[in-house]
Amino acid sequence: MEKVYDIKKEKHSKIPAVTHVDGTGRLQSVNKEISPRYHRLISEFQKKSGVPILLNTSFNENEPIVNKPEEALDCFLRTKMDMLVMENIIIER
Repeated sequence: MEKVYDIKKEKHSKIPAVTHVDGTGRLQSVNKEISPRYHRLISEFQKKSGVPILLNTSFNENEPIVNKPEEALDCFLRTKMDMLVMENIIIER
């Protein structure tokens, strides 16, 4: 995460999870040549949702950060996450 930028006011409701209370957000660039799979994921998400942003955050809920697939699945099952993606595995509600 390189810098903090103002997020356009009209976008706050479209991307609330990445908009800080002061209306800013942190930028993290994804280079197509360096991270082609992640770039493709963001591009496909944009095609489906109209939003070219994915939230990148610590993966945990009131516990240490998830480090193993078992911990990720446990966290997914007890929270309201829509989807869990681990490498080539996709789990949806």
